[in-house]
Amino acid sequence: MALGNNALSDKSGQSKNSSVVSKKRGFSDLNLKLTKHPIRKDITPLKDDAAIKNAVKNLLISNFYERPFQPTLGANLRGLLFEPASVLTKVALKSAITKVLVKNEKRISIIELKVEDNRDNNAYRIYLTFRIKEFDEVQDIEIELRRLR
Repeated sequence: MALGNNALSDKSGQSKNSSVVSKKRGFSDLNLKLTKHPIRKDITPLKDDAAIKNAVKNLLISNFYERPFQPTLGANLRGLLFEPASVLTKVALKSAITKVLVKNEKRISIIELKVEDNRDNNAYRIYLTFRIKEFDEVQDIEIELRRLR
């Protein structure tokens, strides 16, 4: 007796239907704010969508040669802050952000990316909207890049 993909047989030879249930993969990340759990007194990890959002943010604020053994990991946006505030700098920022996310963060797809310059404060404001593929959920990140000098 041949069994299909969804049929099982028990000891008596009777076939039973079974179903395949897919489980979403859980993601976790270290919370860099190092907040303590009130009961366990341990560091509270970030889970699922918060972990992915944190990973995206860390990729954007990282520069080259900041991570041991991964010298090219990061967007290297800080170097562009000292360029003249122009359309070319905005395009370079968008290009660097898109490149690092497409290369290193396969769990998301970019929906919208806006870069606004704030010349009065020598800063750029980045608005990123992306979809987490695993959870089919849309998230937003807003980052302000500012020169300190």
